[in-house]
Amino acid sequence: MGASEVDLTLRAVIFDYGMVLTGPPDPAARAELERISGLPAARFDELYWADRLAYDSGALTGQAFWRRIAKQAGIEPAGTETNDKLIDELVHWDVRMWMTENRAMLAWQLELKHRGLLTAIVSNMGDTVHKAMVSEFAWLSRFDVLVWSYELRITKPDPAIYRYALERLGTQPEETLFIDDREENVNAAIAMGMKGIVFTIVGQLRRELVALGLDKELPLP
Repeated sequence: MGASEVDLTLRAVIFDYGMVLTGPPDPAARAELERISGLPAARFDELYWADRLAYDSGALTGQAFWRRIAKQAGIEPAGTETNDKLIDELVHWDVRMWMTENRAMLAWQLELKHRGLLTAIVSNMGDTVHKAMVSEFAWLSRFDVLVWSYELRITKPDPAIYRYALERLGTQPEETLFIDDREENVNAAIAMGMKGIVFTIVGQLRRELVALGLDKELPLP
């Protein structure tokens, strides 16, 4: 068999953070955000996601992101003491919304490490959520590479953020598995030569790993 036909052994797994290593947004935190902002669910979603990419890319801080939403929601004139406290509350509950751990996936990451694989996180992430994660999640230190979009000013699915992660890992695309809950992010990784799986639940991930033949190289979650 020629060298071009030989499949390289998988050496690394790259994880997304939200909805992969953590669960769905915490409903109690979401309810608090709606209560404080006074926005109905549909309008809240509209405003929340309109500038989220700017927040994740580092163009907006968490405080600036929520000040924009507060202004659009007509909550309080900017610059007042009441407004400052309200913005702090919104930032707090936004952070809490994304802090529900997916223990099965975290256990699997640890098993991958014990098998000698490299692991990384590549996440579209803003500054305030990241700050809370660092203070609360000791398991972040178990990953070999951590890539946060706001620090690089690059967000998925820009190929540059994947190239940066691969360079830090020291692996080739074909030696690397990428797992994300968003199809466009996985497709971008596959286009670069990585193996990719769109994550929904652990059982589905297990089936996908088997379908790709990766159960021969990896422990199953």
